[in-house]
This record gives sequence, C-alpha cells and structure tokens, in this order.
Amino acid sequence: MTTTTRRRPTGAGRAALDLFAGAPAAVRAHVHVRWWSAPFEPVAAALPVTGRVLEIGCGHGLFAAYATLSSPGRMVTGVDIDADKVVHARAAAARLAATPGHGGAPGGRGDTTRLTFAVAESGAVPAGPWDAVVVVDMLYLLPAAEQRRLLTEAVAALAPGGVLVVKEMGAEPRWKVRWNTLQETLSVKVLGITAGSSFDFVPPAQMAGWLTELGLSTTLHRLDCRRLHPHHLLVARRPASDASA
Repeated sequence: MTTTTRRRPTGAGRAALDLFAGAPAAVRAHVHVRWWSAPFEPVAAALPVTGRVLEIGCGHGLFAAYATLSSPGRMVTGVDIDADKVVHARAAAARLAATPGHGGAPGGRGDTTRLTFAVAESGAVPAGPWDAVVVVDMLYLLPAAEQRRLLTEAVAALAPGGVLVVKEMGAEPRWKVRWNTLQETLSVKVLGITAGSSFDFVPPAQMAGWLTELGLSTTLHRLDCRRLHPHHLLVARRPASDASA
C-alpha cells in the first residue's frame, strides 16, 4: 500500500518546529529540512495514542517532540549516541514544558516527564517495558547484522501488545534509491551532518522477515508517493499474550 503524505506542517508539526526557534541557525535549518523531507505524520499515527514511547536515534528530537504534541496521552523518551544533538533536544523539551497548555505555565518549570531525552552511550536499548518503540531513518547507519540485533533488543523491551514502528528507506524504485544513496553519501561521508562512516539499506521485506521470526505480526506501507525518497514504514506488533515480556 502506498500512502500520500503532506509536507506543510500543521498544528502539532508547527508547534514542534517552534520548539527549536531559539536553537542555532544550523539546527533550525536541519529540523526544517527533516520535516519537509520525511513523512512524520503517518509514522506518528502508527504509534499508540497513550503510553510510554521510546525513540531510538532521536537526533535533535524533532520527531519525538511531534509525537508528544500530536497526542497528549503519550510520554516520549528519545535516545541518541550524539551528545551534541541531545543537548538541543533537551532544550526543546524544556521549552515544551514551559508552554501553556502542555503541562507547564509561563515562566514555570512545568511538566518535564512527557518528553525526555538521554545519551545512549552504549547504543543499547533502554529497559522497558515500552508501549511502542520507534526508529526513524537511523538503522541504515548500521551494518545489517547490527540492525537485526538492535531490532531484536527493541522487541524484547516491548510490553505485551506493544508496537515497533520503523521508518526507513525502501529498495525501490531504483531511481529514488540512487538519489537517496547520493544524498546520504554527501551527508555522512562528505559533510559529516549525520554520524557514521557507511550505510546499509536493508529491504523492508527482509526486515519484516526478521520481526516475523520473533513472533510479531507485521505490515508494510510505502510512503514515497510524490516524494523523492523511497520512504517505507514497517509496523510490527507483539502479541498481547506474549508471556516472555
């Protein structure tokens, strides 16, 4: 199934971007490009509307902020190995906590529990149980074997009935894959915008196979309609009766 997504931020999207208004110009530019290039709305819509959500590889925290703002029942934690990006993510969370109507009051400390960030120095998945774990455009920076290991750890951290949501790049059409590879080569190997030294794009169907072997039910959705990049969404749900949790 292919889903058409809009680019212009509305409501929670605008509010999430506003949280970075006080950030350095480079950070503001980065989060705005991320919003316009990535289909965040259907990714957030795949998450439960309430409960504890973990984002692995949160970067500057834009998606985590959007997921929090788009559903008041969510408590979102973002982790990343890049300590510099986490600094800006925490600043955005502090602005959210001080925003009227979002658990805070003007000039007050506010509620700092709805959106939190931490540095994942070891790269391990924080202990759950999590009602949802989400990964957005990060796995490709790891070798395929490490991607599988990380997803296996994420599944183990899910609560029974929890959902794993993965937004990555698909393996077709070829021209979009070539365009994405060129862009990532520039970002990762030339400009150093994204931490990493190489990338490995695993086909979504192969990734879904890994999760099926772990006992999860999976669905795949193409999100690249009218977009330059081969965006793909994988949603995998752990059985509610899973006794291993």
